[in-house]
Amino acid sequence: MRTLILLLSFFAATATAGENQIFLKDRPGKNLVVAQCAMCHSLDYINLHATILDRGGWEKTVGKMINIMGAPINDADKQVIINYLAQNYGK
Repeated sequence: MRTLILLLSFFAATATAGENQIFLKDRPGKNLVVAQCAMCHSLDYINLHATILDRGGWEKTVGKMINIMGAPINDADKQVIINYLAQNYGK
């Protein structure tokens, strides 16, 4: 059991080795975006899509995360997330 715990700790530590920490703009909605989006994927996807997505694109993307990928986000939080992304990372 001790060996298993050590191995899992090692793999967890090395899984993030070399990744740069992603910093998002400190605006209203940021904490919700971090909490909900980072649950499933890296936050660098936000910066990668910022140059190509407008508000409609962010609405479709967040909708896909909820309806297809199963992200547990309610309607009120969905709007906060879309507003944050569109205002701070929309083209």
